[in-house]
Amino acid sequence: MAQRGKRYLETVQGLDLRAEHNVAEAIELVKKTATTKFAETVDVAIRLGVDPRHGDQMVRGNTNLPHGTGKVRRVAVFAKGEKAQEAEDAGADVVGEADLITRIQQGWREFDVLLATPDMMQLVGRALGRTLGPRMPSPRAGTVTNDIGRVVREIKTASRVEYRVERAGIVQAPIGKASFTTEQLVENFVILLNALLKARPAAAKGRYLKGITVASTMGPGIRVDVAQAQSISEKL
Repeated sequence: MAQRGKRYLETVQGLDLRAEHNVAEAIELVKKTATTKFAETVDVAIRLGVDPRHGDQMVRGNTNLPHGTGKVRRVAVFAKGEKAQEAEDAGADVVGEADLITRIQQGWREFDVLLATPDMMQLVGRALGRTLGPRMPSPRAGTVTNDIGRVVREIKTASRVEYRVERAGIVQAPIGKASFTTEQLVENFVILLNALLKARPAAAKGRYLKGITVASTMGPGIRVDVAQAQSISEKL
């Protein structure tokens, strides 16, 4: 078992990490345990009742958080002509065609999100499909689109968050900074969870939401009451 640092042990002193809390209480605890000097991100981890090894149980998509994530992301775009200009005008960090493919093939990875227009995907897929893996632009994730300007702006203003279930059946995503108000973090949480509920695969059987934990970058995981979280998210 990994040895915990002194700061972490002091932070969790008096906390029952096995207890479940309603969403607002859990986020309040996360804010109180975010004691580092840098701006910690608040992340949510949601364990789903799906088996992502089966394609019909994959959960992947995106949603816009009303208060953003507080994080500035670097955006690279595969586009040409008017769409390339649209991406540049919207604030994309890098826009290109074959030249961008060559840069990535040579090992360049200085981007957080990679977008593409549909007309570029045949070329991009053939050249980079095996190289990029899950970072490859995908219609399912909303990163292949003709509405390139809008998507770039959403990402650059940090309102858009992508989610993808991992092999263990867990979705992890940021919902803001610990400096956000409790109300802002709760609203972001509810929007994200609502998106995941709507993305439930038809092939998923039984209990869909199995566990929810919120935590700051360096803080302990605080468990959330799943039933209460689902109830307030379904009201949207």
